[in-house]
Formats: sequence, C-alpha cells, structure tokens
Amino acid sequence: MVTIKTEDEIELMRESSRIVAEVLKLLESSIVPGVTTEELDRLAEEYIRSRGGEPAFKGYGSDPGNLYPATLCTSIDDEVVHGIPGARRLGEGEIISIDVGVLKNGFYGDGARTYPVGRTTDLKERLMRVTEQSLELAVRRAVSGNHLHDISAAVQRHVEEAGFSVVRDLVGHGVGRQLHEDPPVPNYGRQGTGPILEEGMTLAIEPMVNAGSHRIRVAADGWTVLTRDQSSSAHFEHTVVVRSGDPEILTTLLRERKSGEPDNDTRVNARINTRGTEHRGKTGADQS
Repeated sequence: MVTIKTEDEIELMRESSRIVAEVLKLLESSIVPGVTTEELDRLAEEYIRSRGGEPAFKGYGSDPGNLYPATLCTSIDDEVVHGIPGARRLGEGEIISIDVGVLKNGFYGDGARTYPVGRTTDLKERLMRVTEQSLELAVRRAVSGNHLHDISAAVQRHVEEAGFSVVRDLVGHGVGRQLHEDPPVPNYGRQGTGPILEEGMTLAIEPMVNAGSHRIRVAADGWTVLTRDQSSSAHFEHTVVVRSGDPEILTTLLRERKSGEPDNDTRVNARINTRGTEHRGKTGADQS
C-alpha cells in the first residue's frame, strides 16, 4: 500500500536523507587505490552514528541466517549492487558504487552514487555519466499527476539511446517508515502507464545500468549481484518527494539552514579533514 507522507513526516525524512548525502560526500576523498571497502564502511558507520542515525542496511534481510552484515553496499566494476564490504583493496581504474541508508527519528533515507577509483576508462566514465543523467531525467518526472512509469521510461530511453542496458530484475521503491515500501519503481517501462503519482509520495529512484547485457546473477554470498557478462555496472539513487511543482530531492546537501548553524559542506569537510586524510594520495603499494 502506497503511503502519502505529511509535511511533518517529510521533515523527518529530510534529516535521515541529509545524513545519506553527507556520507556520500564524506567518502569521496577516501575512494582511492589501496583503500579497503571495510575501511570505507567503518568511516560511514562512525559518521552516521555521530549524527544520531542508525545504519539502515546493517542486519537487514529476510533470512535470519544471512542478514546483511554492513553499513554500506560497496559494488565494484561488474558488481551491480549489494556488494559486501571486506578486505578487498580498491584498484586504479575500477569504479565503485556506494549505496547507503540511514534511519533516524523513525524514517529512512536512501541514496547511492558511483565513483571512479583514480583514473578509469572512457567507457566507465561514460557509463557513470549516462547513469547519473538518467537519474536526473527520472527525478524530473516525479510530479503529481504523472504516471509512475513516466519515471521508468525516462531512465530506459536515455540509457538505451547511449547503448547501455537497464537492469530489469531490480527496481527502486517507496521509502519512509520502512526502507522498502510500495510502489516498486522499475527502470524500464512505457510512458503513460502505471499508478498516478500523488503529492507527498516518497520514492527511492535508482537507475542500475550495465555497460553490456541487462542480465544479472547473485553470488554465493546470497547478496552480491553481478552482471552475467562481467561488464561494468553503475548505480545512482536519490530519495525524492513527489510534488505538484518541482520534485524535491531529499538526499542532497543543499538546504535552508538556521542562523548560526554550520552548513552541511562545512560539517562534512571538517570530518574529512580529521578522518578522511589517512587514505588521500595513497596507492596499493603504499598500504601493503
């Protein structure tokens, strides 16, 4: 059942979603050759808890014997989503998708972006650019009175015109009191179909785009999703409020702030300066 959020509830979602945006900003300077994904995960969890939030993904899942064990999903190259952080060190030229969710005051925020590790290939750069552009186009369709699949069609059209493919077995979703709510938000579909969007709906719109085939497989860990053809994959996501005018992106650092309050860039940059410098400029050889 789709839930329409009140303005008070949306304000609570702004807080959890801002923390998501802050984490994604914080991690930028640490995504360098040689850093391990578990180091990124530890940095993210410490920051989320310092802001009064809880990692939304940690302990998530339907199988009590295989709950998700980490704060971040860290998916590298041909890993689409749900890569589990561990001892793997990032290598020059790879790309890594970071997905993070935050629970605060009973409401969730969810966001993701893909980063290059050092200098990467033209193909991977274009894949990231096209995926992020498809998210921007999709968000513009999150207007009351539009159809849900107007969002989906915007993603599919832009991605396929660029020669890439959208993942069809995984979708975006509603978000709010639960991390995953109705409605599912596919990244492919026909414009003018699907439920009518209403003011106050909150959606996690998340294009997952492969450089090759759209087909995927799940690794033996039960979580990590990979491309079947081993092509690279990119993932961008925003938590968005459906409005009658311009849609509102909640997972952003841009917001109105109270007099005397430090802006989010100042807060995050201060944390980067104290916690994120240990990896800056290091290579795999430096850290081995």
